[in-house]
Amino acid sequence: MAHADKRPVFRFAPSPNGRLHLGHAYSALFTQAAARHAGGEMLLRIEDIDTVRSREELVDGILEDLDWLGLRYDGEVRRQSEHFDDYRAAAERLNALGVLYPCPATRAEIRNAIDEENHPRDPDGSPIYPGLYRGKETSGDNTDHAMRLNHVLAIQFAMHKYGRIATFTESLAGPQGETGLVQVRPELWGDVVIVRKDTPTSYNLSVVVDDALQGVTHVTRGQDLFYATHVHRVLQVLLELPEPVYCHHKLINDDTGRKLSKSAGDRSLKSLREAGISAEQVREELGFS
Repeated sequence: MAHADKRPVFRFAPSPNGRLHLGHAYSALFTQAAARHAGGEMLLRIEDIDTVRSREELVDGILEDLDWLGLRYDGEVRRQSEHFDDYRAAAERLNALGVLYPCPATRAEIRNAIDEENHPRDPDGSPIYPGLYRGKETSGDNTDHAMRLNHVLAIQFAMHKYGRIATFTESLAGPQGETGLVQVRPELWGDVVIVRKDTPTSYNLSVVVDDALQGVTHVTRGQDLFYATHVHRVLQVLLELPEPVYCHHKLINDDTGRKLSKSAGDRSLKSLREAGISAEQVREELGFS
């Protein structure tokens, strides 16, 4: 938690795997408004650990869109792709605790091991990993394997050291109206990937490391990331990192009620700008005039 004499620190952290759309604009403007209201700082972080999908022209596009929106941020922009050593060090700490294990399982292997119709699913709708390699020896040097979090051992470690798993403070509301002090439930996700096969980190690991290194005290993001907080708090406990206050805001949906998405090709801020729509109109439509 933030000390009373410390200026609050917020962050907006887009990924350069597509152009920003109205959902990103809402999140950026929401975070800026929250930071201003709290008398705090707002940082910009580019979450580009996916070196295949992330492209420099998309990073430039993010900066262009945010400038057009009138969004101002403090300090230097942090690029995750420039800090893989930070994430490797965190993964090594987790490995030293004995809560990670190598997992060479392919998606096909996982699918073949479960009854997809009846198998439990995580909050994103994917089948929970069935623990095929948990507690097993693997051949080779493991450099081509993912590293997963043994969530059962992680819970046991946290209980032994701290007498509890973890909680987090939700200052707005989750998808089911969750608010206030929320009990963390790692079992919702099972043994999540912490180090990917192709990258020495994962979204879950890099985001908690960055939040700690950047002194982030308040995390504002969409409700679609609410349940990821359960994983993030476990990692913060294991790595002895500070606990931010969390605020998960509403999502911007299309006319059918589906949340806006880059992968679905939803209309970008660039296309709105090229169609003659002004930043003032966008801010007004999103409630930040």
